[in-house]
Amino acid sequence: MPDQNATAPRWLNPAEMKAWRSYIIASRRLLEALDNDLEGHDLSIPDYEILAQLSDAPDRRLRMSELASITLLSRSRLSHRMKVMEKAGWVKREACPTDKRGYFAVMTPKGWKAIVAAAPDHVASVRSRFLDHLSAEDQKVLSEIFLRVEESFRSESTCE
Repeated sequence: MPDQNATAPRWLNPAEMKAWRSYIIASRRLLEALDNDLEGHDLSIPDYEILAQLSDAPDRRLRMSELASITLLSRSRLSHRMKVMEKAGWVKREACPTDKRGYFAVMTPKGWKAIVAAAPDHVASVRSRFLDHLSAEDQKVLSEIFLRVEESFRSESTCE
């Protein structure tokens, strides 16, 4: 039985519903299209993001926990992706010498070649499917909006 003292939900008005649904549909379709555009490189969006983060890291290595946090993947999801990517020869895991339970994700030379080959196509896809539809002002506003949304999540997680 519902709690009689619970506050009624703040239902979305038509304008809010339109904004929300437009965002959900466009973001899902965009990610699906970007993922499909990487198929020729045998990479998925999560694989690409992992390789991109490793390519920017010192010595092309990151602690697994840090990589999970940066890529917004759960540790188990990252572990699964790492197994697939290790099999492809793009990454390897190395034990952390100072923490017996910790591991590093390390990009291999083959992983470097994969990201270098995929990056031009990925950037072209991001441009044609997203950025080319936005003015410079749109990009600025969109960045500000999503920074606010992202900051709200950060403040939520620090309050726990």
